[in-house]
Amino acid sequence: MRKSFLCMMVLVAAVLVAAPVTRAQGVRTGPDPSTLRDPDLERDSLHNLEVARNYFKLKKAYVASLKRCEEIIAGNPNFAKIEEVLLMAGQSSLWLADKKGKQSPDLYVTFDGGEKKTLTPEQFREMGRDYLNKLIKDHPDSPYAKEAREELAALEVKP
Repeated sequence: MRKSFLCMMVLVAAVLVAAPVTRAQGVRTGPDPSTLRDPDLERDSLHNLEVARNYFKLKKAYVASLKRCEEIIAGNPNFAKIEEVLLMAGQSSLWLADKKGKQSPDLYVTFDGGEKKTLTPEQFREMGRDYLNKLIKDHPDSPYAKEAREELAALEVKP
């Protein structure tokens, strides 16, 4: 009995001595830092996504939807629902290029230095392609990637 107790204590001591060595070898513990999300930022992004959906689906206000999506992409690129945001931004851009919806594409204004600029239909198409390609590249297994591929294929068919 005494011999087995002594063996058990030696084994426990060996494990305790070896534990710091494994940590020194670069073994990481805990979640991957790239997947850590700030709850407040996620809540703000979710609110912006809901507003963008409303503009996009109900009001056909693609300029407003695109602006909200861009705000999410710039402020929270690790957003849990970034795939939907990229698809909506891509579609909004493409549909603005075709002058669809209830807002004029001229309402989308960018600033180059101190000068206001509007985009041409081709610039909107290019921006839409970029968003959709980013979705496909970064999230190929996403359910939104299929829709993005269909949008890009339809673009290639147009004259």
